[in-house]
Amino acid sequence: MKGINNFFFIVSMGLSFYCQAQVDPKPNIFTHADTLRGSMTPERAWWNVLRYDLTIKPDYNSKTIAGKNKISYSVVKDNKGVMMQLDLKEPLEIDSIILNGRSRLTYTQEGNVWHVKMPGQKKYSKNSVEIFYQGTVHEAINPPWDGGWIWAKDSLGRPWMTVACQGLGASSWYPCKDHQSDEPDHGASLTMIVPDTLIAIANGRLQVKKENNDGTTSYKWAVVNPISNYCIIPYIGKYINFSEVYKGEKGNLDLNYWVLDYHLAKAKSYMPPEVHNMLNAFEHWFGPYPFYEDGYQLIETSHTGMEHQSAVSYGNWYKPGYRSRDLSGTGWGMKWDFIIIHESGHEWFGNNITTKDLADMWVHEGFTNYSETLFIDYIFGKEAADEYNAGTRIGIKNDKPVIAHYNVNEKGSGDMYPKAGNMLHAIRHGLDHDELFRQLLQGLNKTFYHQTVTTRQIENYISKNTGFNYGKVFDQYLRTIQIPVFEFYISKNKKQVFYRYTHCVKGFNLPLTLKNKDSKVKIIPSEQWKTLNLAANDATLFEKSAIEKMYYVTVIQSPEK
Repeated sequence: MKGINNFFFIVSMGLSFYCQAQVDPKPNIFTHADTLRGSMTPERAWWNVLRYDLTIKPDYNSKTIAGKNKISYSVVKDNKGVMMQLDLKEPLEIDSIILNGRSRLTYTQEGNVWHVKMPGQKKYSKNSVEIFYQGTVHEAINPPWDGGWIWAKDSLGRPWMTVACQGLGASSWYPCKDHQSDEPDHGASLTMIVPDTLIAIANGRLQVKKENNDGTTSYKWAVVNPISNYCIIPYIGKYINFSEVYKGEKGNLDLNYWVLDYHLAKAKSYMPPEVHNMLNAFEHWFGPYPFYEDGYQLIETSHTGMEHQSAVSYGNWYKPGYRSRDLSGTGWGMKWDFIIIHESGHEWFGNNITTKDLADMWVHEGFTNYSETLFIDYIFGKEAADEYNAGTRIGIKNDKPVIAHYNVNEKGSGDMYPKAGNMLHAIRHGLDHDELFRQLLQGLNKTFYHQTVTTRQIENYISKNTGFNYGKVFDQYLRTIQIPVFEFYISKNKKQVFYRYTHCVKGFNLPLTLKNKDSKVKIIPSEQWKTLNLAANDATLFEKSAIEKMYYVTVIQSPEK
């Protein structure tokens, strides 16, 4: 998702800093509307989305859209007497709903939810509903941080339109089953009817371009892979294209770049090297790009950027960093383009592997935040990666848990980016087996290929495939706002070290591997004092700044005893 917009500096002021509550100190109060939006209601549970075929006609001057969405679905549970829940955000309105191209259905509205009266349908049968709708579309005022349709202008004053709607939901601009757990199994198409002076682009590949002889042109794009509904996005403006083929791990990958016409020369020299470095690094760490069939597109947009599947938004001014800033404060963040790397990283974590509930969004953002560290590791080396990863902690607030409440469409703390990324880096260092760690990342993308998942599935996979139970580590970093303390002291003769964890969940057991070119020790501290006999030079490994650089813990060294 979008990059972190502010830096937050955390100052340690004695042990009182660490005595924080382990639960959200001020729980939100949720409404019935939140439950309808965020849970798998009975009106959603009986049907499974097979495909979306969406057609829209935006009107730039009135900020309205008109269109239809054909939803193909299968019946997975008895639906006798159960309505169908469709989601469409006000002030958009549904005009009519047609079942299987024949029967007009009746419906009622409850805020942003539309309850459709359905006839009984046989289990395993396949059907479709066409929803015709129109009206004023929800507008994003500060995209991409608030979602909606974006009515922008390029620097020459020409219309430039797109959407960013993660979290808010695709129902902000088209009718759908707006729940992350149900992606269309057989892909989706988006047809855009636009003024013939503009170009319209969407996810995947162009299927049809048709001149309508009325001052408009229709563009139909489609993907064949499952896709999150918030990733289906139109891009409309004065675009120009250039393309190439990348020789990847799965064969030839079509790369397409869509930029404003007056940026073509700049884009041709700037974008391909960044994309090649990204693909080289991420296919090394994560395995093949997950959507070879749909290709990869990088599309210039008016906002900073988003991870729209096979059609990544780009608005980073053709400059390194995050709009000319280094989110780590180390200098390493100014050696590559943050938006190209981060948003493309979501193709593996977020688009290939998608969480069923928004509460588990750390799986998207934590792994993708960590993809930045892995990119640096691949291009600049491990020491640079360590520095960058530790530097990103300036964005950690520890204001509330990373994992939010379930079934109400709530996302957790923004710490899901750097805190979860630092947790993964700590797991990697403790494991001290980079090839196994790489196999773990690739295995996640193979095992959960094109699937929606829960955090428990991801957590259990990591524990099972490393042979170590990291359950308490996940609890510590994802479900509390405490920073664990690693406390130690060394005997005066340098032959023993005494160590433990404090200010942590019961059973916290993050392994620590400490090493340099001469020595190496691996320990698994607990809340009880433990003792390790030290070989020559081992005492030098217990150095506060070195440990804190690799692990997101606060180190307290007591005087020698």
